[in-house]
Amino acid sequence: MAKPEYYYGVHSVESLLELEPERVLTLFTLKGRDDQRLQRILQLAEPFGISVQKASRDSLEKLAGLPFHQGVVAAVRPHPTLNEKDLDELLEQQPDALLLALDQVTDPHNLGACIRTAAAMGVQAVIVPRDRSASLTPTARKVAAGGAEKVAFIQVTNLARTLAHIKDQHHMRVVGTMLDEKALPIQKFDFTGAVTIVMGAEDTGLRPITQSQCDQTVYIPMAGNLQSLNVSVAAGMALYEACRQRNLV
Repeated sequence: MAKPEYYYGVHSVESLLELEPERVLTLFTLKGRDDQRLQRILQLAEPFGISVQKASRDSLEKLAGLPFHQGVVAAVRPHPTLNEKDLDELLEQQPDALLLALDQVTDPHNLGACIRTAAAMGVQAVIVPRDRSASLTPTARKVAAGGAEKVAFIQVTNLARTLAHIKDQHHMRVVGTMLDEKALPIQKFDFTGAVTIVMGAEDTGLRPITQSQCDQTVYIPMAGNLQSLNVSVAAGMALYEACRQRNLV
């Protein structure tokens, strides 16, 4: 049997129990905690006969790897890693999908925040390269606050090659967020239909090989003197504009 993964935090564990309770092997809860949020988690777990164990704060910290576990940790049967084949299947079923691709975003907090926003804005999948990118660590899942269970997370061997493939095979348009001479204000781009939004890390931006696959670049007009944003904030603004145009908000 594969080694279990550990989810922690109220939102993350609650969402998992609502959507995929069959994956939960054991719940570990903080000794002495008995509030309404915990009772909700225990009520969700009860019909599935999930084992519940009381644990000390130190024990929970060791399981989670961090002290910010909010008094609940779940040992979970690992989910299969999604790849290029899964992306093809998703796009065959949802040809007008809205996707978010992250180019070398290595901070799990940023990844988790992007996934949380993607789930809120109706994105079907978040795509990242397998190397030099954050993965769905317990920290990323915690920050995603349940979003990781609602959006497909797809790791690909070569992001630029994947973008070229979905353009060719699935007629996706790829729009990159960066400020160059050809970039449009983001509200001027048509986000209807099959679109992939590509975001780069705030320190390095999009790699040239990724830029080469973008049909159009866009930028977020700003009134202040600061011309760069945290990638998760920028992703939220870009996805909201896409969602607005697609009549989802």
